[in-house]
Amino acid sequence: MASVVSKPSRAAGSWFRQFADRLSATVRRPRPRLRPYRHAAGLAAVTLLGAWLGLLVVGNVRTPVGPVDTTMTLRPSLTGGTKINVSPLGALELHSHTAPLRLDVDVDQLDQERATALVDHPERIEGLEDEISGDVRAGALDLGLRSAVAVLTGSCALALAVYRRPRTALAAGGLSLALLVTCGATAAATWNPKSVLEPRFSGLLASAPSVVGNARSIATEFDVYQKELARLVTNVTKLYDAASTLPAYQPDPSTTRVLHVSDIHLNPAAWHIIRSLVEQYKIDVIIDTGDTMDHGTAPENGFLEPIPDLGAPYVWVRGNHDSETTQQALQELADERGSQVHVLDKGEPVNVAGLRISGWGDPQFTPDRSVAPEGDPAERAEGRKLAETLRAQRDAGTPVDIAVGHNPVLAEQTDGLVPLALAGHTHNRSTRVLPHRTRLMIEGSTGGSGLRAVEGETPDKVQASVLYLDRDSDRLQAWDEINLGGLGLSKAEVSRHLPEEIKPGSSPSPSPSSSSPTGTSPATGR
Repeated sequence: MASVVSKPSRAAGSWFRQFADRLSATVRRPRPRLRPYRHAAGLAAVTLLGAWLGLLVVGNVRTPVGPVDTTMTLRPSLTGGTKINVSPLGALELHSHTAPLRLDVDVDQLDQERATALVDHPERIEGLEDEISGDVRAGALDLGLRSAVAVLTGSCALALAVYRRPRTALAAGGLSLALLVTCGATAAATWNPKSVLEPRFSGLLASAPSVVGNARSIATEFDVYQKELARLVTNVTKLYDAASTLPAYQPDPSTTRVLHVSDIHLNPAAWHIIRSLVEQYKIDVIIDTGDTMDHGTAPENGFLEPIPDLGAPYVWVRGNHDSETTQQALQELADERGSQVHVLDKGEPVNVAGLRISGWGDPQFTPDRSVAPEGDPAERAEGRKLAETLRAQRDAGTPVDIAVGHNPVLAEQTDGLVPLALAGHTHNRSTRVLPHRTRLMIEGSTGGSGLRAVEGETPDKVQASVLYLDRDSDRLQAWDEINLGGLGLSKAEVSRHLPEEIKPGSSPSPSPSSSSPTGTSPATGR
C-alpha cells in the first residue's frame, strides 16, 4: 500500500540545530562531575524529547481506508485512546487502549472515484468490512515501522548533538525503541475493540447521538440485519432494478408523468432508484419536497451532483434538514445545467413539462435535536405568504398547477388556490382532500429515512409516487404508490389509486396491469 511521509522543512531543521547547540552548551558547561543518576535522567530526558520530535516531524503516514484518504499519527499521551478527526465536522474519541501513546486519524478527504465505484456497484459492500480491516492493519503496520524509525532517528540525532558521543547516541536510540515497544505492548494488552460502540463526539458531530440514536443500539440493530443485508448486496442490483419489473401505468399521449420523492437523507441508493423509475415510467418531471441532506453542511453538497443526470428535470424545495448552503449549491447546479434543475422558494413559479409549479422553502433549519424547532406557527406564517403569491398568480391569469412545501402544515395553507399540493417531512405517506378541494399528497422517505433506517425494529421502506396528470387540464388522473423494502429487505410493490371523482371501474387511460381503482402488485428481488 502506498504511503506518503511528510518531510521536515528547512526552518524546522534550522530550529532543531539551534536548539541542540544551546542544549549541548548547557550540558557541557564546566561543572562538578555529575552523579550517575543525574546523567541517566538527562539521557532519558534527551531520549524522550528526541523521540517526540521525531514523531512530530516524520512519524505519520497517509493511507487510504476504504473510500477515504486518511493520515495516521502517533502522539504522546497520558491517557492513550484513539481520536478520529473529521474536518470540518468535528471529532470522535475512542477509549481504545491505555498507553502513553494516542493514535490520531485525520480523515483528509473522500476519494470521489472510489466512493462513486462503491455506489455504482453496491455489491462491493459485502467485502467492504474486510477491505477496511485490511487497510487499517496495513496502515497501522506502516505507521509502526515509520514511528520506530522516527523515534530512533530523533533520539539518536538529539543525543549526538547534545553529548557529541556516538555511544551515548546509540544508547538513546536503544532506549527510545524499548520505550516504543513497551508502549505498543501495553496498547495491545489493553486494546478494547468495543470502544467503537461508545465514542465521545465533539464539534458538529456532537449532535450525532441525538440525530441517529445511541451508537450501541445502532450497532446492535445493524447486526440483526447483517444476514439479510449480505443476501441483498449479493444481488443488490435486483433492488435497484426492481422498479423496472413493476407494472407500469400506460398513459396516453395527453398524460404528464410526475415522480414525487422526498426525505432522501443522504442515501445514495435513492439516486439509482429514481433513475430506474424515470426510465421505466418515462417521467416528465421529478419533484423533491426536501430533506435531501441530514445536517445541511457544505461537505454534504457533493451528494447533489447526480441530480442533473437523473433523466428528467428536477424541481426541489428546501426542507428543515437542508440549509441555505444546500440551496445555494443546488442553485449553482441549476445555473450550470439550465432546465434540468429548478429550485423553488418565495413562491416564484417555474414552468416545467407543461406544469406551472410554485413552492416555499421550509422556514425552519433543524439539522439536529440541539436546535429547538419553532413549530407549526412558523410553518403557517410562511404558508400564508405562499398562498398570497398563488392568489396573485391566479388574479394575473397565470394560475399555478402544483404548490410544493416540505412541511404539510405549510402546504395546507394553499388550500383552494391550487388543485394539488405536495409535501414530505413526516416519513409517512398519506393523501387527503382539504376543505377547499385542494388535494394534499405527503410522500414517505425515498431514502428509507437515511441513517434512521436502523433505529426501529424494522427498516423503513423506500417510498416514491408516480402522478399522472392530464396534459390539457393539468388535473390529477391517477397515481402509483411504490414501496421498496428498506435495509436488508428486497421486496418491492406498487399500488394503483384513482381520485374519488373518477368513477370506480373507469380509468383515464388504458392500464393492462390493473382492472380496479386500487390494486397492489408485488415484485420481489432476491
